[in-house]
Amino acid sequence: MPQRGDLLTFDYYVPFLGIIARIGFIILFAYIATVAAGRLLKGLRGYTIRMRMKAGGETEEELEKRVETICSVVRNVMFVLVWIIAGIMILHELRFDIGPLLAGAGVIGVAIGFGAQNIVKDVLGGLFLLIENQIRVNDVAVINGKGGLVEELNLRTTVLRSDDGAVHIFANGSIQTISNLTREYSYSLFTVSVGYDVDTDQVGTILREITEQLSTEPPFQAAMLAPLEVMGVDQLGDNSVVIKARVKVLPGQQWMVGRELNRRIKQRFGEAHIGRGTPTQAIQVLSPAMPELREQVRQIVNETLAEQAQSKRV
Repeated sequence: MPQRGDLLTFDYYVPFLGIIARIGFIILFAYIATVAAGRLLKGLRGYTIRMRMKAGGETEEELEKRVETICSVVRNVMFVLVWIIAGIMILHELRFDIGPLLAGAGVIGVAIGFGAQNIVKDVLGGLFLLIENQIRVNDVAVINGKGGLVEELNLRTTVLRSDDGAVHIFANGSIQTISNLTREYSYSLFTVSVGYDVDTDQVGTILREITEQLSTEPPFQAAMLAPLEVMGVDQLGDNSVVIKARVKVLPGQQWMVGRELNRRIKQRFGEAHIGRGTPTQAIQVLSPAMPELREQVRQIVNETLAEQAQSKRV
């Protein structure tokens, strides 16, 4: 126990002042570390946006949203880790026995890790979606066999809205396949069925004329990126010939261009009297059997009926 006289001496308080100084240094270091990490992430954010803008393919607004999401997650994780370490160091300076605390934290961490492994998996999946730029908000995509418009792209979940208005929510960790239908450019792919008596070269010429005329009219002029590509005869069916073609368009415009192409193709084919193959069926009519043969068949039938009637009476 300290004596009353010791309480009045400066040397008695020197250890306490050292502890306070060390605690202050720990707090100051943690604050500087968090500020430095924030500025570093801010610089990396600007550098990433500039590099991606030079590469092209994305607007500045889309890049800022994606990079800001990633930076905010990393910033929060670093903030929590730094201050947890600082808190443990402060408890050690205050002469607390942190051994049981560290052991308990380890056990709790393991339990939380087992319980939250799906959440961690979802968050990591969301980070890779954002970093690799696989899909973005307002893209049209097919995820795990479900197609729709990407309405939300979060760290843990991705939200699609299909054509019928249904909302599909996917945990990012459970996403196995992604088909992005609106990345960089798209194709309006279509097939035309015509009869075997139709000249396929004439059909290709008509299709090219239709797309050339369409590419000069707004709003299709801005949506179409390349002339029509006639891929040729794709199938030889029982009653018709299938011709496949495609036209390169802006992402998301393939449905608008495709519907207008279908309308104009139907109209032009009607004017040119180009029809689809008509199903045919061959029917072979056999000549009547000879009179003698018919008589023999009649006798056999009558005998069979008589035997059946006799068996019933017995």
